[in-house]
Amino acid sequence: MVFRTVAAERAAVAEVLPALRLDLVASPGQIDVPRVRRVSRQAGMVLGAQGLMRLTVLLREAVFGLGDLEPLLAPGVSDINVNPDGSVWVDDGEGLRRTDIRLSAVAARELAVRLATSAGRRLDDELPYVDAHLPARLALPAGARLHATLPPLSEAPTISLRLPSGTAFTLRDLERAGTLSALSTGLCRAIIASGVSFLISGGTGSGKTTLLTALLGLVPARERLVLIEDARELQPDHPHVVSLQARHANAEGSGEIGLEVLVRQALRMRPDRIVVGECRGREVRELLQALNTGHDGGAATVHANSCGDVPARLEALGALSGLDRAALAAQAAAALRLVLHMRRDGSGRRYLAEAAVLRRDTDGYLAVSSALTPEGVGPAWGELRGLLGKHGALLPAALAPAGRGEE
Repeated sequence: MVFRTVAAERAAVAEVLPALRLDLVASPGQIDVPRVRRVSRQAGMVLGAQGLMRLTVLLREAVFGLGDLEPLLAPGVSDINVNPDGSVWVDDGEGLRRTDIRLSAVAARELAVRLATSAGRRLDDELPYVDAHLPARLALPAGARLHATLPPLSEAPTISLRLPSGTAFTLRDLERAGTLSALSTGLCRAIIASGVSFLISGGTGSGKTTLLTALLGLVPARERLVLIEDARELQPDHPHVVSLQARHANAEGSGEIGLEVLVRQALRMRPDRIVVGECRGREVRELLQALNTGHDGGAATVHANSCGDVPARLEALGALSGLDRAALAAQAAAALRLVLHMRRDGSGRRYLAEAAVLRRDTDGYLAVSSALTPEGVGPAWGELRGLLGKHGALLPAALAPAGRGEE
């Protein structure tokens, strides 16, 4: 059997697509000829080689394609949002702006369901929301993230796509872009050279991953990096990298492998530096334990509104893994020494807003003290320089503020 008309092709896709989506949810993977042959036969369709190849192509487009949104997939685009009114917004580096594209409620729902299916996740009336990382297929870059809702959670379908940058920026690139100053660039180089463990905090889209990627590119080539992520976003320019990626539960709720498991596995892989792309759950306990067992130079990112909010954020994450405030403070203060906070202003510019020292206060709880902001040095600047110097990485005198350089 071959398809002689476009109408016949559409009819075949409509007949096989529901069964294919169920098959992908039960067994995520590629849409290849063997899978399409099996599913089409279950639907009572017998195809020749030519028809089977054509149906496979059509089903790939139906499941993985972005349809009307594909023209928006351009370099520099980080977010694509579909609102309940059908308007489509895009962030291409200068904040969200409205496009001329509009999706009907039916088209938005179909697209959201297609994308969820491509990730092996459900999205239907019984489960009207999804948060998933999308596979690198067709036009989508590796590490793309989907969030979608259906009524009654929203008045009409919504889609939020987060697209990782395919470019690994260097510190020099970030300095030219205004993300870093000459002083903060020197500070970042000294942090990596010292082997001090650190956190990068900030809000969504503030540039945490971009800065961390650039910093990892400065790690000496002889050191082995083990990167642990929910979805692969970190792609540093480094010759010795092992990337581990978490696995979500399937439709039956089994098969999940979380970040905390991967941190434990990383310890057995002879790492020089362990990096967690984003700490947002129980894995914070395993990360702190790992960094307290002789693995210097580790790093992670965390969502927080400011450096000052990082202790409370870590305490909340620690509570998920059974750590009380005192235990969390003891672990974190020994494992992590610095916090770099990223911010994004109203114009869309991302910049390093603050560097702070992480330590325990007089009550024994976790606290931070500001060392550097765009306005100048803070009370912990001397402590920061001393910490880096203790680990053999002095800030160049030319970069230190007047009266505070190296003697």
